[in-house]
Amino acid sequence: MKRRLLLGAAAGAALTGCASPDPAIYAGEKPVLDLRRYFDGRVDAWGLFTDRSGRVVRRFTVAMDCRWQGDQGVLDEDFTYSDGSKQRRVWRLTRLGEGRYSGTADDVVGTALGQERGNAFFWTYTLALPVDGRVWQVQMDDWMYLMNERVMLNKATMSKFGVRLGEVTLAFTKP
Repeated sequence: MKRRLLLGAAAGAALTGCASPDPAIYAGEKPVLDLRRYFDGRVDAWGLFTDRSGRVVRRFTVAMDCRWQGDQGVLDEDFTYSDGSKQRRVWRLTRLGEGRYSGTADDVVGTALGQERGNAFFWTYTLALPVDGRVWQVQMDDWMYLMNERVMLNKATMSKFGVRLGEVTLAFTKP
């Protein structure tokens, strides 16, 4: 019985250690992020995907055309990978109020949900990711941090069945 309790406590601690911080801890951070203002017009990004060991697996650039009408936004992303391949993702975002957002895209399963606080935005979603002729549904825990009016950094952790597969790191810039 004691052994089960110890194993249960260890498992609980391990799961708690993997939980993302609450976006509210960034409420006092400046500059304050307004997704509608930052993602409006042209935004460029440079990024990479690293596997669990930290090895860079893929590098890419993203040219974004972003526009809002009231609480509805479209982020049209054109990816170009270092191997020359291309991909397009069009996010459709909705501002729900109180810093909350929802979003959909063709390769997102269901609806992404997010929260902005202070200089940070956190959202989580399931991505349909093509891998070797199959499509994996992977969980994305995605953090964005506004550094100044032109630069935002992004770090997303990708996992499947609770196992960390790797990370996506991006630097966004506005002209």
